Amino acid sequence: MLRFTKMQGLGNDFIMLNGVSQKIDLSSLQIKRLADRHLGIGCDQLLLLEACNDDADFSYRIFNSNGSEVEQCGNGARCALKFILKEKLSDKVTLRFKTMKNVIEAILCDDGDVSVEIGEPVFSNKAIPFDGELENQSFQIEASGQKFDATILSMGNPHAVIFTPDVDNIDLDQWGPAISTLPSFPKECNVEFIQILSSDKIKMRVFERHVGETLACGSGACAAVVAGILRKLLHNKVVVQQPGGDLSVTWMGGQASVWMKGPAEFVFEGQTEIV
Repeated sequence: MLRFTKMQGLGNDFIMLNGVSQKIDLSSLQIKRLADRHLGIGCDQLLLLEACNDDADFSYRIFNSNGSEVEQCGNGARCALKFILKEKLSDKVTLRFKTMKNVIEAILCDDGDVSVEIGEPVFSNKAIPFDGELENQSFQIEASGQKFDATILSMGNPHAVIFTPDVDNIDLDQWGPAISTLPSFPKECNVEFIQILSSDKIKMRVFERHVGETLACGSGACAAVVAGILRKLLHNKVVVQQPGGDLSVTWMGGQASVWMKGPAEFVFEGQTEIV
């Protein structure tokens, strides 16, 4: 039997697994079954916490609902800290997690929210990865006959950020997968459509690669704010409104890390058989 905890951050929901106290080795097909909302537990991502012998407190692995492993998940990092405290794996309120690409830091705030240092944005084609000519991180994307002016960057995972005057009327089911799977993105990408409400507030919808539209995306919110600051449309601290709720994102520019602050909540826990 596999013991699990279900958590969510702004509606972005996760199966949390304690790989420190129990040995866990799941195939991509098993993860896909667990993530199925009709036949399994249901989640956007499955998160596996493991022991770490490097310069971090824990290793933090992220699997999308189709079973593929990915590099980064900001909302999941907030849930990971509260999960560790709940499981009594640590009593520290500041923890460092080693991800596939880098080490991130999470801090439990006095108001119960969690602040996460996602790391600095990455702009090199090879690191994103992105196959195309960028001009100030801008790229003219053409998908299904439609052209979009996108800002391309990585927040540990690849993002295409597109500004629009009315985010609610974007057909994300059409344009999300069409853009995400373009040949220019060899590992596909998350796609964020952004509406500027003011210099310190934006509205965002996101298509997460291999998942679809989610209620929130932490790394996507960070990418969106970085893109807005690069284009001189936003201040350094911005509230990102998403269908699941608001995140606060701060970036001082240059090689500074991006910080994100928001909630993380327990939903339920249980046991399941692995088929």
